[in-house]
Amino acid sequence: MKEQITMMKESSNNKGKFEKLIELNDELENYFNNTIIPQLFVDADMILRKFTPAAMKHFKLSADDVGRHIDEVSNNIRFPTIIENITEVIESSKDLEKEIQTTDKVWYQMNILPYIIRKENRTNGVIITFIDINDRIQVLKGYERLSRDYENIIHSISHDIKGPISNMEGLIRILKMTPASEEDNKLIIDMLSESVGNLRRTVEDLADVNHDMEFAKEPERVNFENVIEDAKLALRDKIAESNAKISTQIGVTEISFSRKNIRSIIYNLLSNAIKYRKPDSEPVVTISTENSGEQIMLKVSDNGLGIAEDKQQDIFNRYTRLHTDVEGTGVGLFIVKGMVESMGGRIEVKSKEGKGTSFMVYFNN
Repeated sequence: MKEQITMMKESSNNKGKFEKLIELNDELENYFNNTIIPQLFVDADMILRKFTPAAMKHFKLSADDVGRHIDEVSNNIRFPTIIENITEVIESSKDLEKEIQTTDKVWYQMNILPYIIRKENRTNGVIITFIDINDRIQVLKGYERLSRDYENIIHSISHDIKGPISNMEGLIRILKMTPASEEDNKLIIDMLSESVGNLRRTVEDLADVNHDMEFAKEPERVNFENVIEDAKLALRDKIAESNAKISTQIGVTEISFSRKNIRSIIYNLLSNAIKYRKPDSEPVVTISTENSGEQIMLKVSDNGLGIAEDKQQDIFNRYTRLHTDVEGTGVGLFIVKGMVESMGGRIEVKSKEGKGTSFMVYFNN
């Protein structure tokens, strides 16, 4: 009789434990079915045991994927080291948290938590959570670009306004030198007024960074010929002084880009082409644009001093100056490279000492 009572108690306890297990399983099932966060439950044998509806939708999983090895569905998740990360957590029984970018270019915060059987003190799998942080990452990248733009603007303001100021100084000297006719004075005043207007536009272009806060804003359409003319106007004194011959071959007339950046790029490359001329010859500069695969190429070529092969990458570093006898600060090409790369493009140089230099700027179309 006593044994029967003991057996009945044990049976009742087992039934209670079983019911509690069913209840816990139902709660877990209910949680997985109702959470909006993509989550996966992978056991210690790397078998996918469960996933949330959000994970099913996001990673295009199906009910048939339950019971499959995680390696068989890793292509859906599109993160190449996920198996290594799961193994690391199972072996260490420690949480893993990292920001990842999947092969479809989406950013997530991935948390892998060990699923520990407390009674046995062993890890029997992992629960993986994916939180979409793509918007936050893009905003951070936007602020990083904005920070680089501010740095470029600081250098550009001091660099790009030298041309217009030089024009104005030259015209003022002419006015001061000798008395001239009323007609000549009017012409000089008109030219001075034009230089002042160009200087104002340059400063406004460089200082207008409010639109850079709108990271999703579409780039404006910029006409290459118009910007080239602006740069030539800003460098009018240097062009006249050096008797530079500037020609254009515009195969692509427009580009979607920041106008102030395009202007600064062309101004810097044209200014350098004139500045680093050979002492015994007049500068000849060709500015061209053309389609290059899926990109647009802007090319500025000259017949100047050229650059030694072992120095051709150094010129893009800040404050690098290869010719100390020529006026400059060594930030022009550093600015250009920063502007181009911030928009996903690149700049290349081909040069030979004594034969001239070509800069090729590639913009995403």
